[in-house]
Amino acid sequence: MDVAELVIMLRVQVGKTALSFGLVVVDMQNGFVSKGGSYDKLGMNIEAFRKIIPRMRTLIAFCRNEDVPIFYTEAVRERSGIDLLTNIHMILPRTREERLKAPITVRGTWDSRIIDEIKPGRNDHVIIKRRDSAFQDTELRVWLQSVGINTLIFCGIDTSICVETSLRDGFNLGYDVILISDATASGVKKHYETTLERVRDYYGIVTSINGFEKIIKLLKQIEGGTTDYNDMSDARVSRFLEKHNLIDLRRVKQSRVSRN
Repeated sequence: MDVAELVIMLRVQVGKTALSFGLVVVDMQNGFVSKGGSYDKLGMNIEAFRKIIPRMRTLIAFCRNEDVPIFYTEAVRERSGIDLLTNIHMILPRTREERLKAPITVRGTWDSRIIDEIKPGRNDHVIIKRRDSAFQDTELRVWLQSVGINTLIFCGIDTSICVETSLRDGFNLGYDVILISDATASGVKKHYETTLERVRDYYGIVTSINGFEKIIKLLKQIEGGTTDYNDMSDARVSRFLEKHNLIDLRRVKQSRVSRN
């Protein structure tokens, strides 16, 4: 049996390309999000993080229903402090100072675990990470390759730090990327807005949960033959490309054919 057959997953054929989706849920851990967690004890504002929990439950439920594999990340530290940033860097912004006051999300503790409201199911996957990116020294890329996932949906916290870093790394490794705007949050609103703008302008699609559901519906229509992606007169495809500021590959292909 092929390894990919071991994982039930959403795979949509669009022309000659098969889009295979995976959801990456970044750092929704007790230490960052829960009352009584490390951030809460340090007096940091966690309300923006907590507000997205109901929407994340909706997104995760939708992805499970659509057979989209789910990959959770847990940012952990060692109790010994061997992996502290101050052991490595001489130049550190003061915004990182909270990590010196108390051990945060120590591996194996309640603090480090995914919050109960969206805890992983038996068929989900948990990535242990020690830096901002979900790809830095983790098995995520190997797991994605093993089942043929090529399109990543990102949600979680912090939008402008770990989510954006993971999304950028994913893009630069060759994955198409989608950021779910109402299922991510930042401690600084300006940083959140800047990330959304940057991703929309340079990396991929920024959309709401409802918008993502519509994207999946449209892709299924294309696969089912009710919408023809290659038909230049199909208004639904044209509206989709225009809305998300995407390159119209149909025109690119036509231009190449005409030049030849």
